[in-house]
Amino acid sequence: MELRHLRYFVAVAEELNFTRAAERLHIAQPPLSQQIRQLEDELGVALFHRTKHSVRLTDPGRAVLEEARRTLAQAERVAVTARRSAQGLAGDLNVGFSSSAPHAMLPEILRAFRARFPQVSLKLHELSTEQQMRLLAAGTLDVGFVRLPVENPSGSLTVRPVLREALILALPKGHRLERQRTVSVPSLAKEPFILVPRHVAPGLYDQIDNMCRRAGFKPRVVQEALQVQTMISLVSAGLGIAVVPASLQSLHLKRVVYRPLRNSLAVTEMGVAYERENHSSVLRSFLSVVSAVTNMERFSDIPAALT
Repeated sequence: MELRHLRYFVAVAEELNFTRAAERLHIAQPPLSQQIRQLEDELGVALFHRTKHSVRLTDPGRAVLEEARRTLAQAERVAVTARRSAQGLAGDLNVGFSSSAPHAMLPEILRAFRARFPQVSLKLHELSTEQQMRLLAAGTLDVGFVRLPVENPSGSLTVRPVLREALILALPKGHRLERQRTVSVPSLAKEPFILVPRHVAPGLYDQIDNMCRRAGFKPRVVQEALQVQTMISLVSAGLGIAVVPASLQSLHLKRVVYRPLRNSLAVTEMGVAYERENHSSVLRSFLSVVSAVTNMERFSDIPAALT
């Protein structure tokens, strides 16, 4: 049994006339009659009562008609799904992101992508930079948002900056430095620091450490937190201060104040990472949205997404 047998059967069942059905299918009547007989032989039942003047469905024919219509509809859905997937319009995409990404440009990227590609299933995974690098190499993740720079990226990994922002100071409310509009880095020499562990975000950790060392001191770390949101919560509890990306100001905790760092050139970058050997059309579509939202040039190592 082939799909064409079912298409021929449905046409005859709906027309109840072999001549009209043949015209509808753009084939001659004798081959159509032969195909229907082949289907009946395959099923072992008569699907039509035929006379010189009429054609009508048998009881098995009426039962088969509904199943044939469902089968043809499902076959069409398979074809549509295949075409949409090839065009990057449907499928699955695994996206990794660091804990600070949701407070930067990631929400805007996700909103734009969902609006343009509603048939794609996005699976989001909050992971450290180290974990994202490992899962990208293994093919478990399609794309990741990481803090730069990335240590020892694999040769097939592409990492592109998508956001550059200043580092600012998070202080517990009532802190002695709260009255200052901007805070100098040397004035933090004796302050207790809350930092993300280096293995979680080596780029961010090293930038903060280097900033302090240039000011003549090594930060006194009293607490580490795996997520930047936790860092801000610990600042709110009065356990110390934290140097964080400027986008973290969107976390409005009552007992936390934010201040720019005076005369500091310290910045942090968020990057998008993906394997060049990943030829997923959905990834191509996603990267086109990232490029549009962040005003970046198109990713030259992956073909332009279909529009």
